[in-house]
Amino acid sequence: MKDAMGYELSGASARSASALEQGLREFRCYIDDPVATANRALADSPELVMGHVLQAYLHLLGTEPGGLPVARDAHAAASALPANDRERRHLAAVSHLVAGEWRAAGRVLEDLSVEYPRDGLALQAGHMIDFFVGDSRMLRDRIARALPAWSEKIPGYHAVLGMHAFGLEETGDYARAEAQGRKSVELEPRDGWGQHAVAHVMEMQGRRRDGIAWMRSNPDAWSRDSFFAVHNWWHVALFHLGLDEIDEVFALFDGPINGNGSKVILEMIDASAMLWRLHLRGVNVGNRWDVLAQNWEAAGGAGSYAFNDMHAMMAFTGAGRHKAAEAVLDAQRAALESAGDNAQFTREVGFPATLAIKAFGDGNYAETVRLLRPIRSYAHRFGGSHAQRDVIDLTLIVAASRAGQNRLATALLAERAGAARKAPAATKRSTIEKLIEAA
Repeated sequence: MKDAMGYELSGASARSASALEQGLREFRCYIDDPVATANRALADSPELVMGHVLQAYLHLLGTEPGGLPVARDAHAAASALPANDRERRHLAAVSHLVAGEWRAAGRVLEDLSVEYPRDGLALQAGHMIDFFVGDSRMLRDRIARALPAWSEKIPGYHAVLGMHAFGLEETGDYARAEAQGRKSVELEPRDGWGQHAVAHVMEMQGRRRDGIAWMRSNPDAWSRDSFFAVHNWWHVALFHLGLDEIDEVFALFDGPINGNGSKVILEMIDASAMLWRLHLRGVNVGNRWDVLAQNWEAAGGAGSYAFNDMHAMMAFTGAGRHKAAEAVLDAQRAALESAGDNAQFTREVGFPATLAIKAFGDGNYAETVRLLRPIRSYAHRFGGSHAQRDVIDLTLIVAASRAGQNRLATALLAERAGAARKAPAATKRSTIEKLIEAA
């Protein structure tokens, strides 16, 4: 039995192969329930190696603490089955991920994609790994290498364009990124990743009205039954925040971003990031920090991925949960001594960034500046996008201002304006004017 790309599927029946293809499409578009669909494929064919592989990726690439045991079991089940070369390469990548070896997994998938360029799952898993390790060049190049093997006639081509668009945006090629992203959405309006790639371009260029128009032109397409919808609504709120439309930001936060009190890690990151940006502006967010901090505590898993830890600290700081904040730092200290790539993510960026967030919350703004200045130029090493990591620069600017380091704050604002980002994104206009006057 072969898949839609013509690659052999070990242990497949016609029914399970069809279900697997449906699950892959759902994953490509970030819609519906690919976990349930993969389960259906495996119920029909327990020896379907790629069904177990898909399950493993789905439980690993969300950075959920509870996903690791499920992925480990899926890997063990598949490893006991007959598999071909392509499938064994996937299993090797999963093995690295289970061990916390993100970069090694990315390299295995890089080689897999060279040999099997139409394996969309390998491209997507590798692309997500590039995101989590902050490798912007591979976000672009991993996909660019495979593009010649694809065309509009091949199922999933839209997703390849969407991934390429995001890689182009993260490497600063905004015009090509926007073109590829728009083409992706034109081919498949439900492609949430392609939609979000264009939003990133507009955010980086400060095109906030354009961004709102882009995102609100057909929100049903990218938000309906989508497990990526919260992040895309976060982008909409970010555009409104840049226009000082705080009421609209709160409406979005209390609605599609965090209205259901999500306990999904990636969605809590978005919630923390938005409330922190409001906090930097001095906006009273009411009891929203308390609810979010409670969910972060319930999620646990501190010390497993440094980027998450920084955002958990935002919630604990905002809510005044000092014990929970200290627990995150203790978990990070333990992570520094552990195996896997997160030790390096934490050492280089995550630990000082998380300490800086706590220092800001404690009113120790000079310490915040001291901690953030050295890491800002290589903060990409602990993952995330330029738009997400921008919170580090925003925190530094506000901390410098509050520490009385007005010349530094003014210089950072000038740097920001020179980089085509609109400076008032995180601080009030009056604050910027005062900084300039003091320079």
